[in-house]
Amino acid sequence: MTANPNPEPLHGEVYRPAPHVVLSANVPDPEAVYAEAARDLEGYWARRASELEWFKPWDRVLDDSKKPFYQWFVGGKTNIVHNALDRHVRTWRRNKLALIWEGENGDLRTFSYHALSREVCKFSVVLRSMGVSKGDRVTIYMPRIPETWIAMLACAKIGAVHSVVYGGFSVEALHGRIEDSASKLIITADGGYMGGKVVELKQIVDEALKRTAVAENVIVVKRTGKPVNMEAGRDFWYHELINLPLTRNMGKCETEAMDAEDPLFILYTSGTTGKPKAVLHTHGGYQVGVYATLKDVFDLKEEDRWWCTADPGWITGHSYIVYGPLLNGATSFMYEGGPSYPFPDRWWSMIAKYGISVFYTTPTAIRGLMRFGEAWPNRHDLSSLRLLGSVGEPINPEAWRWFHKHIGKEQCPIMDTWWQTETGGFMITPMPAVPTKPGSAAKPYPGVAVDIVDEQGKPVKPGEEGFLVLKKPWPAMLRTIYKDPERYVQTYWSKYPGMYLAGDSARRDEDGYFWIIGRVDDVIKVSGYRLGTAELESAFVSHPAVAETAVIGLPHEVKGIAIHAYVILRAGYEPSEALAEELRKHVAHEMGPIAKPEKIEFVKSLPKTRSGKIMRRVLKARAQGLSEGDLSTLEE
Repeated sequence: MTANPNPEPLHGEVYRPAPHVVLSANVPDPEAVYAEAARDLEGYWARRASELEWFKPWDRVLDDSKKPFYQWFVGGKTNIVHNALDRHVRTWRRNKLALIWEGENGDLRTFSYHALSREVCKFSVVLRSMGVSKGDRVTIYMPRIPETWIAMLACAKIGAVHSVVYGGFSVEALHGRIEDSASKLIITADGGYMGGKVVELKQIVDEALKRTAVAENVIVVKRTGKPVNMEAGRDFWYHELINLPLTRNMGKCETEAMDAEDPLFILYTSGTTGKPKAVLHTHGGYQVGVYATLKDVFDLKEEDRWWCTADPGWITGHSYIVYGPLLNGATSFMYEGGPSYPFPDRWWSMIAKYGISVFYTTPTAIRGLMRFGEAWPNRHDLSSLRLLGSVGEPINPEAWRWFHKHIGKEQCPIMDTWWQTETGGFMITPMPAVPTKPGSAAKPYPGVAVDIVDEQGKPVKPGEEGFLVLKKPWPAMLRTIYKDPERYVQTYWSKYPGMYLAGDSARRDEDGYFWIIGRVDDVIKVSGYRLGTAELESAFVSHPAVAETAVIGLPHEVKGIAIHAYVILRAGYEPSEALAEELRKHVAHEMGPIAKPEKIEFVKSLPKTRSGKIMRRVLKARAQGLSEGDLSTLEE
């Protein structure tokens, strides 16, 4: 890849892929595919869907008669596990590695497609024997271990709906998600390793279940071997269940035939107000979307070893750790722990050790590892890498260039992807044959119609900032918010009827390249993870010392954005550094370490509108010494 400061016809700092990258790409002529999808959207997606197997073909590609409740591949019968495992096991891929896993403590496990399918079958039998059936919800609260994959796939295989909760979330976040989903079963572990410490997952589950009586049983994977409480009649060890005679001798478990629109999973994502939104995805459209996007954008080949560093508890993990790679018959690598434990070259050493060829991570991780300098990656042979990727938040150009130079050795195109929990898969992204610009997510994926509009919904001019909207449906889109269709319409489709509101601001340059600026609502992205101000403020107010609070996100050189809180204390409490630290620990306990505030400021009042809404933009401006703008709506 070579940088040209003034290429024609593109403007600015442009990196053009080498000829061999273009020639060998799965999509060597992106313009032709863009044109095909623009000319016949349904025909394009029908072609991509036909690359997978269906128990029964669809009658109709897209039904938009009840918009915005779009339906894809209507009448089709499928199951994502059939395409992720079953069809591969019938071919030579049965003996291909599906997963290579390394624990933070050095443990190593591998699974061929055959072995992974066998484990999924065994656990499917366990789930059915515990009364879990089609449509039931199961909460999965796990570390990054192979059993997380097995649990997700076993749920999908029998038609149960999984709800994975990130293992970094703590009691209140877990409790709320269990209760909202009405999960019948919880799958967890005694703990997991992260940064040299044990995360006490089972203990958190026990505390969460004291607050709700919804779940009937808990299955516990033994990962650390540390003693945990096991409640008789409710809690069961995973290893004992899968080694029962009935399970152990079960070589095959039928995959449930699902309607294309049957639910596959719900995943909670923070919103502007109230509780997190339970985003619902389905078997048919979701599998087509994640299969196609991963194949095209990261150019997966049979010989590749793919590593996405996310956690299965986020949408990136669902789409591009578990389902997308398996749908493509790829070999994935997964690592349990943190990127700099015990030394800042842990990731680079594993890339060299396992021959990773395609590597997908976050700007936060890149910035964090940049701090240690290039000597650490230079200790290792990273020549196996051919493609790099970025996800979770806009990547600043400085981090992009460091990633390109010191990790990709100026040979690896960087796929900077913009998408959301709600979209299911990549929406704005380059492909290997597309020239890239540091900090830009490039262009919409084929078939994705993106625009940037002003407050009135009119397109803005190139270079102007506006609201990012999606103007056409896409297969992997969310279908609704679980149990709350009105909130689905109100949140995504009410501001601009007929257009999906992404909640991000963006601009488009003169070449049609998109530059994502950030969230426009009350959602804070810390290290690429979305946290709602409503959830965070509720965690603060649950402490007896706090009367009211306002939470904002401010720039941070490593995290991208860090949490700053303004707290009004109840009568009888006095501000102190000790109390601030107590509140930081309290919020981390309630929400998880990711939510721990960077700074807490005790105040007497908060800027509010006359209707009582906290003006967080005013707090942001004050904190950064910027103009506070129009204050005419302030209470005083």
